[in-house]
Amino acid sequence: MIRYLYLLALFCTLVACKEVSFPEPQPRGIEAAREIPAPLRGQYLARESNGSGGDTITVEAWGYHLRDKDDKDWLGQGRLSDSLVVKAHQNYYFVNFRSGDQWVLRVIKRLPNGDLHFMGLDVEDNENRKTLLKKLSKYGPVKEIKRDQDTYYQINPSAAQLMEIIKEGHFKKETLERIGN
Repeated sequence: MIRYLYLLALFCTLVACKEVSFPEPQPRGIEAAREIPAPLRGQYLARESNGSGGDTITVEAWGYHLRDKDDKDWLGQGRLSDSLVVKAHQNYYFVNFRSGDQWVLRVIKRLPNGDLHFMGLDVEDNENRKTLLKKLSKYGPVKEIKRDQDTYYQINPSAAQLMEIIKEGHFKKETLERIGN
């Protein structure tokens, strides 16, 4: 799943991609961090579905760096910029990636043991998409935007509404295991 963090932008440019998007970095009205917050910094392991070791992400003040399970760094890095924005609000961290004129969101919750829940709105599967979009529509219109082979389902919730969406469990969770400082 950690590959998804970095490869999301690249993958969406190579094949048809479906994402819930936003017109601006989320949550609205919350100031962007100038650096990655200290509680997120360290090394994390994304385990494979069979429980074996997977990709490693190192989070530093400037952004993140990824290595695959063979310790190769071809996965790259992300630096805080005008296309990668991090915000903190109510014990959650909001990682916003710009994809063209759309913003894609991943939410991180730090667990007491230092591990991270890495969360996203899953709309790749047709059945999940219909159900989720119907639920999201109670927070305002869901605007379908097609760009080349990509499809975005843009919503524009208030910060309070976004917190409701998270607390209602609409974000799919993956756990990243803390393995170093």
